[in-house]
Amino acid sequence: MKTTMNTHILYKAMHKAAFVAMGLPLLLTSCGNDWLDVSSKTDASTGNFNQTAAQADILLNGCYDGWQGTVSQGPTFSFQMASEYMSDECYGGTGANDARNSQVVDRFDQSQDVSQTDLYNDLWTYYYAAIYNCNELLSMEGNYTWTEQEHGRIIGECRAIRALCYFDLVRMFENVPLVTEPVNENIPQAAPDSVYALIVRDLKYAAAHIPADAYPKADAATNDGRITRYAAEAMLGRVYLFYDGVYNDNKRGTMPGELTAAEALAAEEDVIQSGAFSLISNYKNLWPAAANCTSYKGYWLGDVNGSTKTSSYAGNGNAETVLAMKFNYTGDYNGNNAGNRSIVMFGIRSGKCLQAPYGQGWGGATVTSKAWNWFGTGDMRQGASIINLAQEGIAANKDYQSVISDQREYTGFNIKKYTPLSKIAEDGSLNHYYQEVLAGDFQISQPQDYVLMRYSDVLLMAAELGSPHAQYYFNEVRKRAYTQDDGTLSNGYKELPATEDNILNERKLEFVGEGIRYWDLLRQGIQVAAKAIAASSGTVETGGSNETVTISADNIIAKRGFSQIPLTQIQRSNHVLKQNKGWD
Repeated sequence: MKTTMNTHILYKAMHKAAFVAMGLPLLLTSCGNDWLDVSSKTDASTGNFNQTAAQADILLNGCYDGWQGTVSQGPTFSFQMASEYMSDECYGGTGANDARNSQVVDRFDQSQDVSQTDLYNDLWTYYYAAIYNCNELLSMEGNYTWTEQEHGRIIGECRAIRALCYFDLVRMFENVPLVTEPVNENIPQAAPDSVYALIVRDLKYAAAHIPADAYPKADAATNDGRITRYAAEAMLGRVYLFYDGVYNDNKRGTMPGELTAAEALAAEEDVIQSGAFSLISNYKNLWPAAANCTSYKGYWLGDVNGSTKTSSYAGNGNAETVLAMKFNYTGDYNGNNAGNRSIVMFGIRSGKCLQAPYGQGWGGATVTSKAWNWFGTGDMRQGASIINLAQEGIAANKDYQSVISDQREYTGFNIKKYTPLSKIAEDGSLNHYYQEVLAGDFQISQPQDYVLMRYSDVLLMAAELGSPHAQYYFNEVRKRAYTQDDGTLSNGYKELPATEDNILNERKLEFVGEGIRYWDLLRQGIQVAAKAIAASSGTVETGGSNETVTISADNIIAKRGFSQIPLTQIQRSNHVLKQNKGWD
């Protein structure tokens, strides 16, 4: 989301957070001792910015800014990128001559490049910087003069951001330090249950205290990406299902933080009953690139303000968006990072825009042929989720033929939901969509939201949690997938019972490319996850030659599906932090 918060307050919080001894130090050899001076350089600082609700709201912007920074700061692997690489939907991809760090991730195999011991160093730093900002605001909670509604909204959103950050961290690394105060201390890793207890308590607080009418509408279109009561409730279901699967064998017991299956279901039902959300009738209209394609021939004739002659895109913050991380195209190379820096990694690898509506990218997360073949006849999600380079005429483009030799793990498929956009200029040339606006650099000027929670997810979670309306919820999602442009159901539609297996399979199809599949696999058990991911092994093309991708189920099982703790963080903590099993 766009913020105008550039005061010393945010700088101080981010700067101090970067040096937390648990593994966040930066610039230790390049700045001398000057960084130790954290006295206010303006009239506003955390020492005197603790009086009014308006001031607290500005600090809350800093919390959102820190959360957004986990993507916009450009870590080597964002959470969303890693989620795709690790799943059975995608390989690592990127350039044939690039370091094989993506292959360490997608194959769970350090031997792909033994030098890649800091894969997530930046990501770790940015997440703890965001958490520091939240902790700093929370530490001053008792200092402000505000109404009950102002207090509930600001503190509720702040705690929800902290919960979301910890949920990403604990899912990726499992063993992470739990910091709840704005301190610079060498803190050891906490038991996962302690982290989950905090996540649940924070989300419960947000769900109970953020007023339902805090914003004109609950959807992200009118609240500029703010976390609402309904977003917090929806996330409670996701947290519960993941914990219950990974740690409780899906027995529907009570999880840390005293969250029961019944409470998780009630939270999802409250989102549904609110009437604030609905399914977008045509699935492809949820995604900018997909909404601009007809019969696999892409075109883009819109202007930079989003008004289009041909697009049917439902827009950022549409009625199906429950929670989105916001970005914009105002970034530059002077430290003002605000764009979705992950999208360019998913884009078609090329040195220029080849075919509208697609822009250029770095060819990461090449989609497996297995994922393309998941879909049944008539399922509209296939073409809306995945770029088929052959069917859409791109593979035959002579300009693209010349760059295939620079693509690693070429499969002929790319993610469509999150991909850079291009536009046809008045002179007929094809340009990066934001080329003429501000920085205009395709690497940093990607404003597309990351939609972290859609209404269809709420419906399917409620069904999985045992709602008495499970069949209706399941049918609504499935029917939409087979609804053609003219509103009729495809002949391929078949009504299925809302069993757990069918719901999980529907999730697999519904959320391709959205960073959800990997976590859904883990919660079905490490053996199930490892088998599914290993089954995506196959023949690909790297540098113009065939390569066999072999993903070992044993590698995944040995690591229990969790990721490598950055070695730099372990060393700077004097080995207070311990490496995860299988990565040591």
